[in-house]
Amino acid sequence: RGGPVRGRAPASGSMKRSQPTRVAPSAPQPDIDVHDPDGVRLQKLLAAAGVGSRRQCETLISAGRVQVDGVTVTELGVRIDPTRQVVHVDGDRIQLDESRVYLAFNKPAGVVTSMNDELGRADIADFLRGRSERLFHVGRLDADTEGLLLLMNDGELAHRLQHPKYGVLKTYLAQVPGPLARDLGKRLRAGIELDDGPVAVDSFRVVDSQPGKALVEVVLHEGRKHIVRRMLAEVGHPVISLVRTQVGPIRLADTKPGKWRALSSAEVSALYAAAGL
Repeated sequence: RGGPVRGRAPASGSMKRSQPTRVAPSAPQPDIDVHDPDGVRLQKLLAAAGVGSRRQCETLISAGRVQVDGVTVTELGVRIDPTRQVVHVDGDRIQLDESRVYLAFNKPAGVVTSMNDELGRADIADFLRGRSERLFHVGRLDADTEGLLLLMNDGELAHRLQHPKYGVLKTYLAQVPGPLARDLGKRLRAGIELDDGPVAVDSFRVVDSQPGKALVEVVLHEGRKHIVRRMLAEVGHPVISLVRTQVGPIRLADTKPGKWRALSSAEVSALYAAAGL
């Protein structure tokens, strides 16, 4: 039967900043008990999260590749509380709380980023009929902008994904009037001045160019209001249409406007990694 499982806690400061989700080797520390007698068996939770079959998850645990709250667990009897304990497999965080919901929504143009618009305009909730969870949107897209909007009920992850401190990249495709100056990308990467301060893109490239218009890709970690539209207008190319195609590792892919899809467990783990969790 499952009993207390003891392991070694990682040394303070051993986690590298450049790889925030990788669990570094631990130095000898006092034993820490991660077993919760009222919890669920660890291998069962891992299998339910899509890590592998029950047998494969038992092998991972026995091989010392699973950590609970920073403690390497090798005994198969351990039980944990998935709502409060943090689990990593090979350094990647695994979300085990089945009450957590993570959706990728393709917001159509003309829809406001709100769950309950006070003016009665079309909003996100109109596309989530039948879902009982209290979801909130990660950041905003203005009404005229289409594309990827992450919806979840994970407050800590949502906060980090929005905060520029954590540098989570957002990718946009913008159609703008042409022709484009040869040094436009260089100017935007170097940074330009807006009314509320300087801004620089992390990446810029021309996807397609035709007489009188061009399609450009803009990547940045800024989250200020209308930031892409304002910076392109500042350099003389006001946006004709704008679509967000990616947030961190999550791509819009082939999700149709007005539709949503649940993120896979691998995508959720990748989001945690991008946010440094």
